[in-house]
Amino acid sequence: MRTAITAFAFASLLAVSALAQTPPLVNGTIKKVDTAQGKLTVDHGPIKNLDMDAMTMVFRAGDPEMLKTVKAGDKIKFTAERVNGQITVTKIQK
Repeated sequence: MRTAITAFAFASLLAVSALAQTPPLVNGTIKKVDTAQGKLTVDHGPIKNLDMDAMTMVFRAGDPEMLKTVKAGDKIKFTAERVNGQITVTKIQK
């Protein structure tokens, strides 16, 4: 019984840790999509996990396929993270 409780506590701790590391969704508006370079320009709100204020900036797309789902003017929610030293959009939704 004690082993089961310990295993449950450990699994719960891992789940909470994973949730704490999930970057928050940020509101933004697509200004430009550059499929050739794999980048998009976004006017966005604050990105807390990157300690970044609201601004317009160019991001690398984590998956070039995501660029096919958006166009200039689209209102989006997205996550951004540092990937190999570059600020990268890792998730996007309209």
